[in-house]
Amino acid sequence: MHNYAAQIFIDIHRTIGAISPLLFGGFAEHMGRCIYGGIYDPGSPLADERGFRTDVLDALREQQYTVIRYPGGNFLSGYNWLDGVGPKAQRPRRRELAWQSIETNQFGANEFIEFCQSINAAPMLGVNMGTGTIQEAANLVEYCNAPTGSYFADLRAQHGYREPHKVKYWCVGNEMDGPWQIGHLDMHEYANKAREAAKMMRWHDPSIELILCGSSNDQMPTYPEWDRVALETCWEQVDYLSMHYYAGNRDDDTDSYLASAAAFEAFVDTLAGALRYVKAKRRSKHDVYLSWDEWQVWYKDRSGRGGWTEAPHLSEEIYNLEDALVVAQWLNVFLRRCDVLKIACVAQIVNVISWLQTTPTGLLKQSSFYPFKLVSTLARGHALDVLARGPHHATATYGDQPLLDVSATYDEATGQSALFVVNRSQTERVTTEINWQSGAPTTIDAVWQLAGNDPKAANSWESPNALVAYAVTPPSVRDAQVTLQLPPLSFTALQGSSPTG
Repeated sequence: MHNYAAQIFIDIHRTIGAISPLLFGGFAEHMGRCIYGGIYDPGSPLADERGFRTDVLDALREQQYTVIRYPGGNFLSGYNWLDGVGPKAQRPRRRELAWQSIETNQFGANEFIEFCQSINAAPMLGVNMGTGTIQEAANLVEYCNAPTGSYFADLRAQHGYREPHKVKYWCVGNEMDGPWQIGHLDMHEYANKAREAAKMMRWHDPSIELILCGSSNDQMPTYPEWDRVALETCWEQVDYLSMHYYAGNRDDDTDSYLASAAAFEAFVDTLAGALRYVKAKRRSKHDVYLSWDEWQVWYKDRSGRGGWTEAPHLSEEIYNLEDALVVAQWLNVFLRRCDVLKIACVAQIVNVISWLQTTPTGLLKQSSFYPFKLVSTLARGHALDVLARGPHHATATYGDQPLLDVSATYDEATGQSALFVVNRSQTERVTTEINWQSGAPTTIDAVWQLAGNDPKAANSWESPNALVAYAVTPPSVRDAQVTLQLPPLSFTALQGSSPTG
């Protein structure tokens, strides 16, 4: 093993942008065991009086999710929201076409609002742009947000919720560019329908913020033309453009996989360019930002057909060390691009492509749980434009890439600083000198590392703590410098503080 050296330079005045709290969001879909057997499991001894799994709620609170997107996903495009409200005994059982499952509708919009309140997260609701109409989309906004005195607001009150839910964030459909989507539309059809839905939704509640369907991934044949057309048609009616992306190591090329941040940043750069272009073309003073409202590692278990059963086991991915390091880089990209990226929702929050797995009596935290928890709890204030100097290595997919992937934050109000570093090398330790050019912390309060020797190592029910973030001895700050030892295949999070005022 070589002992490589690197330097990181941090200046608290060299900011990228304010960090939106909504970057640390999640996504819950009526797919597999995310809702039933995950969030909502009234038959479990761990369920509360509402049927919510208390161990799942505790784990979600630990991650400090700020917003949860619901109810889909592909499910959304065939969903009638009225099926999921009112007395549970009267709710219909449906054949759900997106995942070929039986949907009991025992969990719906009102249960979702209660769930979000339980974990202190803002709700983000989607409206059906597949089989749904613009009228049905507007009706859902009225049901959720209007004061009593009209039909759907009074219906909400009859269902036991007199006060409006005040849902601020709304997705105008899901992945409508995809031929797999129920009610798939071409770009012009979707753009026109979304514009008209957005108008009606806003007339019910002008304070809501709307997310327009962008491309489902960067390999779509219509990417990025879809994004341009949708934005040009709907620019003044919407606030965000959605991005979806799933990563994986299908070729078992770990060096390339661990350089995935290059692909993530390229995706942001392209769509940020589309935003600038359309704003200029429309001579607009209105700003639209990006919402990365589906992101996750997903490639090992692509099962998606439920065999017309209730809550089938679908896409229950096992997450290993290399997956966790890719997640850590994704979060670094969110911070590095927080100037344009304002919302992000990991797909999904339990069981389905999730780092939380349940049985009726237990819960397992997989490797990726830990980098998300560290970044979501430590990243505050502004993201900083960090300069990192160090070794590079060759990758088959992305060419030469730096061994270290870095982001940093500083919160002027509290004096708290944070640094997040992935060492992508499979074999080499990197001795890293961190230099603060301004605003050096007086103390390093804590350092955590997630690391291992085997990129394929994973937690299991038998060995649940094989991969966890462990505390290491914080270094002392001398002359605005500290030195960190970064093991191969590692994610390191550093928390510092300095007096304020």
